[in-house]
Amino acid sequence: MLVVATSGTGFVLGSSSAVDLSALSWTCLGTMMVAASANSLNQVFEINNDAKMKRTNKRPLPSGRITIPHAVTWASSVGLAGTALLATQTNMLAAGLAASNLVLYAFVYTPLKQIHPVNTWVGAVVGAIPPLLGWAAASGDISLNGLILPAALYFWQIPHFMALAYMCRNDYSAGGFKMYSLADASGRRTALVALRNSIYLIPLGFLAYDWGVTSGWFCLESTVLTLAISAAAFSFYRDRTKEKARRMFHASLLYLPVFMSGLLVHRRSDNQQFLEDNAKSVVKSSSSVETFELADENGNQKIKGRRPGLPQARPPVAYASIAPFPFLPAPLYESH
Repeated sequence: MLVVATSGTGFVLGSSSAVDLSALSWTCLGTMMVAASANSLNQVFEINNDAKMKRTNKRPLPSGRITIPHAVTWASSVGLAGTALLATQTNMLAAGLAASNLVLYAFVYTPLKQIHPVNTWVGAVVGAIPPLLGWAAASGDISLNGLILPAALYFWQIPHFMALAYMCRNDYSAGGFKMYSLADASGRRTALVALRNSIYLIPLGFLAYDWGVTSGWFCLESTVLTLAISAAAFSFYRDRTKEKARRMFHASLLYLPVFMSGLLVHRRSDNQQFLEDNAKSVVKSSSSVETFELADENGNQKIKGRRPGLPQARPPVAYASIAPFPFLPAPLYESH
């Protein structure tokens, strides 16, 4: 459900003024189907590892409730259907991102978990793609503005999974996974990585405002929110215990829905940006004059004169009155 929520948020942010609810529904449905396929393939490939871990041995495959052929058939059919749904109901860019993420998750990230600790960073890329998919489904392209939420997802996942891997490192070790925390007996490097990536989240609120994605209020709210998760990460860095790791994990669970909610509440539509940009471009200035000189018949005496310049710019009310309400007449101005 988290994947669907981030994809839906990306779609809303990528929409201009009005959100196409039908396209939003198709995007969420297609994302959910592709995510279900990727997760099912992940459990097929890790069936033996999951059976050795306390937190996963009750899953359908290791517990024997579902057979491997059944899971593979389900994963293949729902993955193809979800990709086709995105291609037909949104656009090929969104479908391509969904298919690429399925391959990256199931065939790169999943086997990498048993090979090298870099799997956490690859997994962060996987988690950052769904909001980009949603943006692409709404706008049809990928722009700089659309990278705010994916960047937040990427940096957020590092402290989130570092905390989880620290709390469950005995379980991960029993399952044969090469997690970063297993090569860090003291936990200092694990906590430092979590703290560093929490700090990386701080500029995102300002960038969202500076790039015109949200209002200035989000900049303030995001900063306070990020400082809170950074404080939890710093507390874990100073006192590397499971209790501190659990507190940071819970802080990360709170961070993401609040961050996405702030993006949605404070997002700026195209109409708002248009009005603000035009209001800034209107500069009040007095009529300028241009001086010119004329010579008499003898070419000696010079006569100075003044030529009226450009007329005074109209106040920004003209844009505010016409742009959002085309059915209203333009306001009248008194002649001076």
